[in-house]
Amino acid sequence: MKLAPNAATEPLVLSPGEVDLPALRRIHAGGARLELAGAARAGLLAAQATVRRIVEAGEVVYGINTGFGKLAQTIIPPERLAELQRNLVLSHSVGTGAPLPDGVVRLVLATKAVSLARGHSGVRPEIVDALLALFNAGLLPRIPSKGSVGASGDLAPLAHMACVLIGEGEVGTPEGETIGGTEAMRRIGLAPFVLGPKEGLALLNGTQVSTALALAGLFGAEDVFAAGLMAGALSLEAIQGSIKPFDERIHAARGQPGQIAVAGAVRALLEGSDIVPSHADCGRVQDPYSIRCVPQVMGACLDNLAHAARVLRIEANAASDNPLVFSDTGDVISGGNFHAEPVAFAADIIALAVSEIGAISERRLALLLDSGLSGLPPFLVRDGGVNSGFMIAQVTAAALASENKSLAHPASVDSLPTSANQEDHVSMATFAGRRLAEMVDNTAVVVGIEAMGACQGIELKRNADSPRSSALVEAEFAAIRERVAFIEQDRFMAPDVEAMRLWARRGDWAAPLAAVLPSRA
Repeated sequence: MKLAPNAATEPLVLSPGEVDLPALRRIHAGGARLELAGAARAGLLAAQATVRRIVEAGEVVYGINTGFGKLAQTIIPPERLAELQRNLVLSHSVGTGAPLPDGVVRLVLATKAVSLARGHSGVRPEIVDALLALFNAGLLPRIPSKGSVGASGDLAPLAHMACVLIGEGEVGTPEGETIGGTEAMRRIGLAPFVLGPKEGLALLNGTQVSTALALAGLFGAEDVFAAGLMAGALSLEAIQGSIKPFDERIHAARGQPGQIAVAGAVRALLEGSDIVPSHADCGRVQDPYSIRCVPQVMGACLDNLAHAARVLRIEANAASDNPLVFSDTGDVISGGNFHAEPVAFAADIIALAVSEIGAISERRLALLLDSGLSGLPPFLVRDGGVNSGFMIAQVTAAALASENKSLAHPASVDSLPTSANQEDHVSMATFAGRRLAEMVDNTAVVVGIEAMGACQGIELKRNADSPRSSALVEAEFAAIRERVAFIEQDRFMAPDVEAMRLWARRGDWAAPLAAVLPSRA
């Protein structure tokens, strides 16, 4: 993947098969301009020529001149092939629910372009050019979020994307308007396409929607993971916990890579802290697991995120429609690359990690509020009784952590046959990816409340002569204080909670944290 030095002037060049996670994160965030690598055009043209030869020779090949799914035995005459492709797109545009977020749609457009440009789909290069032109113009198809089972491709949502290319459907503009497909095509200087053999099917088959949803979930999970580590470091300082459980020898003795990386990141965060040595002889033997086992729990989460990231990077570059064209031999082979089981598993793994990041964070928050364990005033407020402090903020955190436990139930273990049992096992990958957004936001609230409480705890013990933490932790303390003030007495806390949710989602983390994240390393 070639990364542009200046996204405002230099394009992000998409080399099919080589698009990496940092590039995908940039695409999701917006602001990039995309361009297809020139070398990809030869493969597109060769596959298109193979499809044209089949049609001209009168051969019968699934997906080119037959019906689809259970109707695969129906042969379509040449004069009706364009009608076949248009009807396919229109009949599959049956999605429902709220439109997908803009960042997800950007990923859908980019990864569909990359998939087609692998040269196994048989579409003309102009189709790929149009997808990238829509992206670059900020004209994003309105894609309903519900209606895909994640097998035979994300058929319904991708049909809503494909509708735009034939002058149908709806498109969101950068100005917030909704326009029709014909107008969107006019704005990029094109007339709506009359789709050729296999082009409609190639646009609809594929795992791009479920992959885009899972990638968005991964990026959000990384953000709350980093926020969770920072919140944990703040909590450790607030309760004057022990740094000994983060000794690198402990983690090397076990050998789990995520655990080793997390312990190293926390040590780097706390390097130079004057609070850590100030209580070296305090007599406390061990901290509760939510503090002591941060490397073990968060390390396991990191390992799972890294595995999911590897799967999703591969899938974002994959040729996942059906059938696939192999122009070197002239073969067109039907298979099942549209089955999104790898994506479903990856999304489920991300869900488990997101749930656990919030679960251990909520326990550290509860620890901060328990004066018998933390040594801090009950509920982190001086004038207790009259003031309830963080009492109900912890209830909110507990509610959301519990909600995530239900949402973390694996979607991939479900299957419901479709298409008259032709598609008799499906992945449910699209829901697996879609529910991650809610889970990430839940965990961002939990982690944000913990960090706010930890800062409160630090400040309750602090006076002019008190030792200070490390430069990195003190900088984060100051950044949080810019968002929320110390709570001297009870106040309307909902704005504070929202400010800290945004803090946990901001994605701008200190180097020791950014270095362990799969899409930032």
